[in-house]
Amino acid sequence: MRILIDAMGGDLAPRSNALGAIRAAQELGVEVVLVGRGEAILQCLKENGIDTLPKGVEIANAEDVVDMHDDPAAVVRKRKDSSMVVGLRMLAEGGGDAFVSAGSTGALLTAATLVVKRIKGIRRAAMGPVIPTKTGGGAVLIDCGANAECTPEFLLQFAFMGSYYAQKTLKLDRPRVALLNIGTEDSKGGALQKEAYALLQKASEAGYLNFTGNIEARDVPLGGADVVVADGFSGNILLKGIEGTALFMSSMVKGIFKKNLLTKFAALLCMGGVKEMKAKLDYRETGGTLLLGILKPVVKAHGSSDERAVFSAIRQAAQAVEAGFTEDIRQNVDKMMVPKELEHAE
Repeated sequence: MRILIDAMGGDLAPRSNALGAIRAAQELGVEVVLVGRGEAILQCLKENGIDTLPKGVEIANAEDVVDMHDDPAAVVRKRKDSSMVVGLRMLAEGGGDAFVSAGSTGALLTAATLVVKRIKGIRRAAMGPVIPTKTGGGAVLIDCGANAECTPEFLLQFAFMGSYYAQKTLKLDRPRVALLNIGTEDSKGGALQKEAYALLQKASEAGYLNFTGNIEARDVPLGGADVVVADGFSGNILLKGIEGTALFMSSMVKGIFKKNLLTKFAALLCMGGVKEMKAKLDYRETGGTLLLGILKPVVKAHGSSDERAVFSAIRQAAQAVEAGFTEDIRQNVDKMMVPKELEHAE
């Protein structure tokens, strides 16, 4: 298996990408290709005590870099020699099995759509992270930022892609699909949510999905659904809200344990559980977000990814390749599409 890495993407590039890729090659047994400025990558490795490229690690030179302020729509044209675009082009041409980048989200989504292409029949690619839940298995949140404005048909396809992804990653036969809304009643929400609800309900009645209805944001981390469908705007707010709450709670717990000698002793007794909770909420452990709907696996890693986070993102990309998720969607896209008579629910 060959994983392509945008070596120049992210706040800590190229160090985090290079070291994370080397660790992945050593521990996961995958081949990794660092796409970026060759001299800068080699210099970085030397500064970290690595004089020669380890086995399974290659460099593909790309002198340009996508800036976080670049217009996503112009990246493919104006930054065609950038590490991101060159890497995606290699992926499209068969030079790798998956691509990982911690660079600009908008640029990656646009470039992946234009260079690697969407699966035929898929209207929009979407971001589908697996977020932690109380039940332990996690839930696929789709979309969480790729498509701020959506149509009911987009949400319908997100539900299909999210359901199929959950089957592969969460090992669920019939994932529970729910629509993010301001209430659980079917009459809740704006026009988008009401129309999407009707489409999802009819698709469920036809046996295509296991749609359980609307879900409120508070019930998502409690495990109320296996797949949470949302437009990118609402999904991103939910995701950032969960992240902020996790940071707040972590800070509160830390402050309580440091209060006095007794609480410090209590902290020692609880350390195992605290570490387990912290790992569950740590993005560095989960990796990144798969762009669902693209012909080959593309993973968006967190912009501030360190070595561990890059390693986790590469592991996630390798798992996506092994699961055959993207290829399965391509081969079964017709089964995921609702018949014409169901596409325009009243």
